[in-house]
Amino acid sequence: MSPMEKFEVHILGCGSALPTLRHNATSQVVNIREKLFMIDCGEGTQVQLRRSRLRFNKLNHIFISHLHGDHCFGLMGLISTFGMLERTAALHIYAHPQLEELLKPQLDFFCKGLPFQVVFHPFDPARREVIYDDRSVSVETIPLRHRLPTAGFLFREKPTMNHIRRDMIDYYQIPTYLINRIKNGEDFVTDEGVTVPNDRLTFPSAPPRTYAYCSDTAYLPQIAGQIKGADLLFHEATFASDNEARARQTQHSTAAQAARTARDAQVRQLVIGHFSARYEDETPLLQEAQAIFPHTTLAREGMTIPIESR
Repeated sequence: MSPMEKFEVHILGCGSALPTLRHNATSQVVNIREKLFMIDCGEGTQVQLRRSRLRFNKLNHIFISHLHGDHCFGLMGLISTFGMLERTAALHIYAHPQLEELLKPQLDFFCKGLPFQVVFHPFDPARREVIYDDRSVSVETIPLRHRLPTAGFLFREKPTMNHIRRDMIDYYQIPTYLINRIKNGEDFVTDEGVTVPNDRLTFPSAPPRTYAYCSDTAYLPQIAGQIKGADLLFHEATFASDNEARARQTQHSTAAQAARTARDAQVRQLVIGHFSARYEDETPLLQEAQAIFPHTTLAREGMTIPIESR
């Protein structure tokens, strides 16, 4: 069996707006086949990126869910550092259209003469649409409900080619130039004119995996339809249920509500985060979520979550 391509989530920060000594502001890096995609970039993200030992030069795309400071105050520092590292590859930022208006004057003032281009890709957080697509993955927006226009992100891995059986290559003396065509589904015809069916020569690759990121949002049951069957869901759980009124007022979710979304969407695994600074111990949040959706874990800084295939 061939090893699966890499698909993992690195938690750089999982606190909410008020900085604490326990948690950093929100940021994650998704590693798909050694391409790095950042989601949100709160204050302190570049230090956390250093700690993670992820390679700065592999990060070319940053997705910003909304324009609250705890999700984007780290961007200017990160861009400035990229300049000092003499980066040359373009940096692509996907966000609400207002972010470009806000950052442009700062870039012009603090980052004159950057050796790379910062390319803004505006999207409408109220619409569900594919905003990024390459050979490995597509990223689509998940419209959320928060105090500012906000979107989550759904990462869908692209299917990989079938795996060819090594013993069949040897047995039928299959030439190298035909191997990719067979992986893509072609049969093989021997020198004697006998057709060997593809399913005898190959075995299927692992099913493509999906990762759904939902932070920040009020409880929104309709999310479940879009993220149905996701292999991993990160959902904010700022409060426990005894603060449900506060969650409603600030348009955040409780741990129980995050778990209900995971259960209704039939995801494989739930990770909760974006914890309020009022909690010195998030165990009650975990217990509340696990009572509804047992496959729940707490996010923590430095955590790496591999997304396994079914």
